[in-house]
Amino acid sequence: MLSGKVLVAQGGGPTAVINQSMVGAVLESRKFAHITKVYGAIHGVEGIMNEDFIDLTQETTNNLEYVAKTPSSALLSTRVKPDAAYCNELFKVMKAHDIRYFFYIGGNDSSETLRLLNENAAISKYDFRAIHIPKTIDNDLVENDHTPGYGSAARFIASAFVGVNLDNRAMGGVYIGVVMGRHAGFLTAASSIAQKYPDDGPHLIYLPERVFDLDDFIKDVDRIYKKLGRCVIAVSEGIVDKNHEPFLKSLMGGELAKDDHGNVQLSDNSLLGDTLADAIKKRLNISRVRSDTFGYLQRSFIGCVSDTDAREAREVGEKAAQYAMWNDADGSIVIKRTGYYSVDYNFVPLERIAGKTRLMPDDYINSKGNGVTDEFKYFVRPLLGSGFQDAHYLRATMAPKLLK
Repeated sequence: MLSGKVLVAQGGGPTAVINQSMVGAVLESRKFAHITKVYGAIHGVEGIMNEDFIDLTQETTNNLEYVAKTPSSALLSTRVKPDAAYCNELFKVMKAHDIRYFFYIGGNDSSETLRLLNENAAISKYDFRAIHIPKTIDNDLVENDHTPGYGSAARFIASAFVGVNLDNRAMGGVYIGVVMGRHAGFLTAASSIAQKYPDDGPHLIYLPERVFDLDDFIKDVDRIYKKLGRCVIAVSEGIVDKNHEPFLKSLMGGELAKDDHGNVQLSDNSLLGDTLADAIKKRLNISRVRSDTFGYLQRSFIGCVSDTDAREAREVGEKAAQYAMWNDADGSIVIKRTGYYSVDYNFVPLERIAGKTRLMPDDYINSKGNGVTDEFKYFVRPLLGSGFQDAHYLRATMAPKLLK
């Protein structure tokens, strides 16, 4: 075992349970006698560069447990992607502080950052262990059955569409909800859990794994509206056109803004929802059409945390510390489903995770590309956790009319 300090950092977008992973890694690391200190880097790799470390060895276990139950990144986050020169500076800081174990909690971008740091460590002949702890609301990490953060965000989306469907059922019209997810449709697809009764929405679900055609979209809406007098629609922010380019790109009239990792930024405006709503109004002559863009709401909503998600997020943090200490190896923790419902945690090389994107399997998407299958619902339902509240409708018969 390497003797020295542990450094924990959080990268990318926050989640409702990312602090569970941080606290799991911290408390588990503090059990090992050869660990001299446990530090947290404020603002991820930026914090390492600036030596902005908080000494979590001195944090009380009681307060850590409260922080674990609090959404968003307690250590604050970053989108910075280090290049070789940046990594060289990071290692100067790590060496100065005798950091021997680095736990980075994040998605595919963060795992790629960790891979770059690990390569630089080998070149520099600096002996330390780099461990990736998974998190992302998009659920797009390969090798994983699902990722911490997704279950709580999916619970939020499912709950939101339960409420939207009830409102739409009462008032009629067309509702469009644009949901995060970038290139993967898992989060948008979670809206399908609102479909309890035969006529429940969302009646249409559009995912980035299928080509989106505006004419077909209008036909779908027209069919549902004529049948029910209403229509609820869930649309992924990352839907693509026939050229497999983001549909939003053509609406913006050119290139989309990108973050430091080269990812297009799809959720920073309401243009997609507004455009689809305007098309429905003009082409179908429906006046009551509303669109909302689910931006950051589902990432850190404090009142909608899945207990399954929180438990697994804690365990991946604990397993990261255990693999680092016991196996003396670098890699990424992955979640594997072992039954209905149970999971186990494996350890895989960083190269199998970094820079890759998991998409929705074909058998989770219906044949028309405008909805999901029961296979997806079976997949996602346990991840929402216990106590998920669905809707109930009146079942009594109508009283007889006396005047008509």
